Amino acid sequence: MQTELSKRLGVEHAIFGFTPFPAVAAAISRAGGFGVLGAVRYTAPDELARDLDWIEAHVGGRPYGLDVVMPAKKVEGVTEVEVEAMIPESHRRYVEDTLAKYGVPELAEGEPSGWRITGWMEQVARGQLDVAFEYPIKLLANALGSPPADVVERAHDRSVLVAALAGSARHARKHADAGIDIVVAQGYEAGGHTGEIASMVLTPEVVDAVDPLPVLAAGGIGSGRQVAAALSLGAQGVWLGSLWLTVTEAEMHSRAVTRKLLAAGSGDTVRSRALTGKPARQLRTEWTDAWDSPDGPGTLPMPLQGLLVAEALSRIQKYEVEPLLGTPVGQIVGRMNSERSVQAVFDDLTRGFERAVDRINRIAGREERA
Repeated sequence: MQTELSKRLGVEHAIFGFTPFPAVAAAISRAGGFGVLGAVRYTAPDELARDLDWIEAHVGGRPYGLDVVMPAKKVEGVTEVEVEAMIPESHRRYVEDTLAKYGVPELAEGEPSGWRITGWMEQVARGQLDVAFEYPIKLLANALGSPPADVVERAHDRSVLVAALAGSARHARKHADAGIDIVVAQGYEAGGHTGEIASMVLTPEVVDAVDPLPVLAAGGIGSGRQVAAALSLGAQGVWLGSLWLTVTEAEMHSRAVTRKLLAAGSGDTVRSRALTGKPARQLRTEWTDAWDSPDGPGTLPMPLQGLLVAEALSRIQKYEVEPLLGTPVGQIVGRMNSERSVQAVFDDLTRGFERAVDRINRIAGREERA
């Protein structure tokens, strides 16, 4: 399952796996793919360094990368306290009323209230890069568009390729103009922040828009047949995220979340602003229903919504309040119905890919004879 891009990066299979879990990233690379560690949850440089040390010790010399979140627009001189002051009191009451309705306990006094805006601030991402560039990463990806020009230059000076996610051909062309090396065409089916164009339409549009830059297809891919389809559309690889949430190496914060993922079908996700203020595909829960209800106050723009719900989500996760408990995940969740190792997932992907290619070759051969 090799392409020009996978050969350039020295990996056996053109499968790029995004994950917040170091053990999963290392296992993806060991299995012959390309593991990409998500950095957004790291607010302290030493924590990221600790996990990159762990990957280095367990990746077996295989290549890997890092995914950061650098906002497209730089905001100068605004503190977290000032941003949080913009949240209306009516929205705070709605959060508390919703939690009270489901009997969600308070956090203990002094207990951290979970991930907050700091993970999205540019200075935090730059601190992550200061750490990451001390390691032999081969790829830097940005989830919120093209990184600043100086970051692209800094990566290129270290022979690190730069990737950026795009939900439309227009976005992809902007990435190409910014000097990006790889465009990830992220379809509507994908987990997390997504656009409105499905992968089957988006992938060839992006391939044509940025040719000859390599494109990775993302969204709705969880089988070898779907990998083959993506490559036939012109992609040079696939970018998989949701599929790794239920592997045995994943360090999911809650067994209840894992159970919900394993039980969910492809129709059990929703593209909601409840999590961050931007449309993000996630499990549909009574929490997302509450925020999407016409009777609610409506969600706030990013980053206000994320600040508003940070503590609430920590409480929901800690006490495993199942009706409200969810996670970002794509529509491929319908195929995630058992816990398997990363290697077992790779074995299934490669076998399915080979069967799909053989089938197409047989069809093409019959047509030629006819």
